[in-house]
Amino acid sequence: MILTGTGCLNDPLMIAQSSLTAGMALADVAGFLPTRASFMLDFVCLAMIGIVVVMGISIGLVRKGKFHAHKRIQITTAIILLATILAFEIDMRFVTDWRTLAEPSPWYASGLVDLMLSVHLMFAIPTPLVWIVTLVQALRKFPDPPRPGAHSGSHRRWGWASVILMNLTAVTGWMFYWVAFVA
Repeated sequence: MILTGTGCLNDPLMIAQSSLTAGMALADVAGFLPTRASFMLDFVCLAMIGIVVVMGISIGLVRKGKFHAHKRIQITTAIILLATILAFEIDMRFVTDWRTLAEPSPWYASGLVDLMLSVHLMFAIPTPLVWIVTLVQALRKFPDPPRPGAHSGSHRRWGWASVILMNLTAVTGWMFYWVAFVA
């Protein structure tokens, strides 16, 4: 480590802090993928792959009659997703200037970036609400340990609505990410 009067030169936090104090915005701190996106945008882009896969696994467990495992996965995934959404929203509203990062896109000036964001939000906003309704109703109406019952038909419909919305949220999110930060 190289020490200076202000701290360690190879400490990432010190480098980020000194860059910020030198007039560099947090949005200028690159993500970990080779794009113009921030760390949080990169993280959410990849995390959505995991969410879609985990939902598929969870559905597979139900089909095998492993209802308790399905319940645990859905509760855990919902908690992780809620925390991720909160962190993402805080980052987008108070830390990262995503428009500055998207401006070099050839699609920015044409309005396609904003259009893709609008399409994405049409799915991203109702998805957690539908998922919460699905989860809360299941916790209220299924016995513990969970097993099929009178609520199964309704849960199946709400569950598929959640799956479809989550997949559309992921696909439109990746499309937005592509036109804004990759192209």
